[in-house]
Amino acid sequence: MLREFKEFIARGNVMDMAVGIIVGSAFTTIVKDLVAYLINPLIGLFIGKIDLSNIVFTVGAAQFKVGAFLNAVINFLIIAFVVFLLVKGVNHFRGKKEEEPEEAPSAEVQYLKEIAETLKQQASSTAVKNTEEPKGH
Repeated sequence: MLREFKEFIARGNVMDMAVGIIVGSAFTTIVKDLVAYLINPLIGLFIGKIDLSNIVFTVGAAQFKVGAFLNAVINFLIIAFVVFLLVKGVNHFRGKKEEEPEEAPSAEVQYLKEIAETLKQQASSTAVKNTEEPKGH
């Protein structure tokens, strides 16, 4: 069972996934700090409050933490936009590889195309001869 586990861990997909999770975690921290220290103060300039997480509506005993929700929405939008740009960049590079010129057809394929063209020419010339020859007694 230990050998199977080593084989599972050694697969490329598992290692790629682990790297993705670690980088994603670090990226999430960067985005949270970007929102907390740069974007929220910028938005706060327009609505009068620097720290959005302190925006709270109180109705009776219930508190609605709108600012914390706005922080989460901003975090999501930034992460979604960056992922969009990454996917778009990867697709751009993949598209270039797919558009590489195709290989020249093999000799057999070229020969078969020539045969097909010759047969088409013979069929069209035979049809012309049949219409030109008089039918008679």
